[in-house]
This record gives sequence, structure tokens and C-alpha cells, in this order.
Amino acid sequence: LSICGKLCYAIGGAPNQVAGSAAAFFLQIYLLDIAHITPFHASLVLFIGKASGAVTDPVAGFFISKSRWTKIGRLMPWMLACTPFTVVSYFFMWYLPPFVSGRVAWYLTFYCLFQALTTLFQVPYSALTMFLSTDQKERDSATAYRMTMEVLGTLIGAALQGQIVASAHVSHHCAVTPPVNTTDSWHDSPSFPDPSDPLSHQVYMVAAGVIGGVYLLGIVILFLGVKEKDDPYALNSDRAIPFCKGLGLTMKHGPYVKLTASFLLISTAVQLEQSNFVLFCTHAAGLRNHFQYLVVTILVSAAVSIPFWQKFLQRFGKKCAACGISWMIPFAVMLVTIPNLILAYFVAFVSGLSIAASLLLPWSMLPDVVDNFRLQNPHGKGHETIFYSSYVFFTKMSAGIGLGISAAGLEFTGYKPGICRQSDDVILTLKILIGAVPAILILVGLFILLFYPITEESRKETKLALEVLR
Repeated sequence: LSICGKLCYAIGGAPNQVAGSAAAFFLQIYLLDIAHITPFHASLVLFIGKASGAVTDPVAGFFISKSRWTKIGRLMPWMLACTPFTVVSYFFMWYLPPFVSGRVAWYLTFYCLFQALTTLFQVPYSALTMFLSTDQKERDSATAYRMTMEVLGTLIGAALQGQIVASAHVSHHCAVTPPVNTTDSWHDSPSFPDPSDPLSHQVYMVAAGVIGGVYLLGIVILFLGVKEKDDPYALNSDRAIPFCKGLGLTMKHGPYVKLTASFLLISTAVQLEQSNFVLFCTHAAGLRNHFQYLVVTILVSAAVSIPFWQKFLQRFGKKCAACGISWMIPFAVMLVTIPNLILAYFVAFVSGLSIAASLLLPWSMLPDVVDNFRLQNPHGKGHETIFYSSYVFFTKMSAGIGLGISAAGLEFTGYKPGICRQSDDVILTLKILIGAVPAILILVGLFILLFYPITEESRKETKLALEVLR
């Protein structure tokens, strides 16, 4: 693979991360403080939206596995067709409708549509890794390029969104130190512009328009720079594995089950950190005016550390590299207990290192699982999209459940949109969602990963066996 080809492949996936990052960091606070819907309804929007994207994964995998080869490949037509509709749904997801009673239905509709359409892109795009090259090192290298660019996309999305919409969340009134005899009227005084103020939501629409343009640029580069190759291991006599049968076989494949169980817990922890970080900085840590810079620090750290993790896993193995994911735990706990500005930036830097490892490893390990499955089932083909679609299904579903529970927890503890200071129960809930819950999920996920059977030695044996088969 040429460097240009790897870059074009990597750039093609970046827009999804740009949009996903903006939504992960800002959608919850947008729904609560700009659209002024209740935390319960926000939890419904977040959970049902993620669930709709998750349900679309196996459906997309089914239809993609039935697709015929075309002049531009089997996967590329899906990515080209869904991108324009994704841009439209993303824009309207940040639009504040003039009516009040139907806002929940509005955001639920467009968030579900956006999640479903990004799935139709993500499943063929991630499966495309298997059709770039037959060499494991080349695929690992392409995955490292892809994850570096996706983390940069996440950085661009959060930075663009954060800088453009920061004015909608900054209140000089809340920056004033309250008097000693703090009254309830100060607590309950609004901290954000009224939703009828056009400036409070127009900035979100500007950001959505910019990110929509990034989508169109990314798909053009992907189409022009990447050539999809047919299954290099398939014989003319091989038949495609039926989707339902293939799904059953993947669920019985030990390495896949252990990898998926581990990283669905770890990805849920990262999602909880992302979705609650801005709320935590705003309401629990007294860092209201620094959240956008802290988010940028996290993502810059993640972007620059991807090459380090790629070298690390090549030298010490992929299972060993997973230890880096646990680095965020002690520092997140410190931030919760000692909300200091300097410490917050240090925590943001270390969290970025851990997030980079959690992003790179599953997508680097999944092709090894697919190769292992191919070796055990040498006369079937078309199983790649089944693996990738079901993996994305499980991680999205677990993240949706986690986000729904976190938003419901804020509702239960009495979160009030648009006030300067939340109650002690809300602040405690945010600390738990940032510190304790992700720590437990990461530890359990890493424990499961200890039983993942594919080692560096078995990877080499599988590679040699597949070369003989080819």
C-alpha cells in the first residue's frame, strides 16, 4: 500500500469522527441548556438514537453481504450513497424548531436518522480494511493511519464545535462569586441565553454547516484515492456464508466474543467520559470557561500518541498495549476529588493517551480475529462485514445504554437546565459518572481481555497458514 492510499483511506473516515465528536461532547448539553428539554427526554433521545444506530448495524451487514461486485467495488457504493443524506440529517439535528411541544420528537427523529446513516457508512468503511491488502503489517499500518486521522477528526470536531458554540454557554453572571448568604434566587437564576434568543442556537447551526462540508470533502478523497480489492483468499468454488449462519458462527467464535465483550465495556467508559465531561467542567469542577480548551487538550494528546501506540504494539504485542487504557483511572479520580485547573489539564493529557489506545487496539485486533475465523472456515467468504457490523452493533448498544442511564441519573437527582449552580446531588452524580463508573467498566473490560487467546505467535502462524491457502 502506498502512503497516499493509506492517507486517502484514513481521511475518508475522519468526517464521521468529526461529527461524532461534536455530538458526543455537546449534544447532551445542547439538548438540556439550549433546546431546554428535560434530562429524562434527553436520555430517551440519546439512548433511542444510539439503539437505532446499533440495530442498523446487522441490517446493514446483511444487505452489504448480499451486494454484488461493481466497477467501483462492493463497499464503495454504500458509502457514496449515504453521505448526502447523512449531511442533511446532521444539520437538522442541531436546528431549533420554532415549536416547543414537538421538540423531543424532532431531535429523536433526526438523531436516529443520523445514527442509522452513519452506520451505513461505518460498516462498509471499517470492513474495507480487509480488502486493502492481504498482509497483516500493511493492514495494521493502514489502521494506524486511519486511527490517527480519526482522532484528528475527533479533535477537529470538538475544537470547531467548542470554539463556535462556546459563546452559547458562557455567562458572565455565573462567573461572579456569590455572596456569603447565597440565596436560592442566585442558584436558580439562568446562566445561559434564553432559547428564544437566536444567537444561542444559530452558532450550533453554523458549526453543523461547517462539519457537513467536511463530510463531502472526505468522501470525495476516499473515492478518488482508494481502490477496493476483491476477497484475495476466495476460490471460485467458494460460496458466501449466509448472514444468519455467519452471525451464529461469529457469536460462537471465542476470540471474537472475548474481544467484543472487553471493548464494549471500555468504549462505554470512554463514551461516558465524553458525554459528561463538559457538564462536569461546567457544573461540578468550576471550569466553565476552560472546557473547550480541556477538550482540545484531550484530543491533541490522543492524536499525537497514536504513532507511539502503533510502535508499542508492534514491539510488545497488542494485549500488552491494552494496559495503557487504564492510565486514565487514577487521574480521573484525582480530578473528581481535587478539581484544580492545572490538574485538570494534566488529567486531560493523560486521558488522551488512554483514549488513543482504546481507539486503536480494537480496530487493530479485529482483523486478526477475522483471519483466525477464515483459517477455521476456509471455504466460506463474505464474513468480513458480519464481523464488523456485529462489533459496531454491540459497542453502540452498550454506549447507548450507558448514555441513557447517565442522563436519567441527572433527571433523578434533579438537574435543572440553565441555572448557575446545580444541587449537591447533581454534582455528586457527575463526579460518579466521570470517575467511579468508567473506572469499574475499564477494569472489568481489561480483565476479560486477559483471556483473549490470539497472541503475537499465533498471529504469525495464522499468517503463514493463510499464505499457504492463498
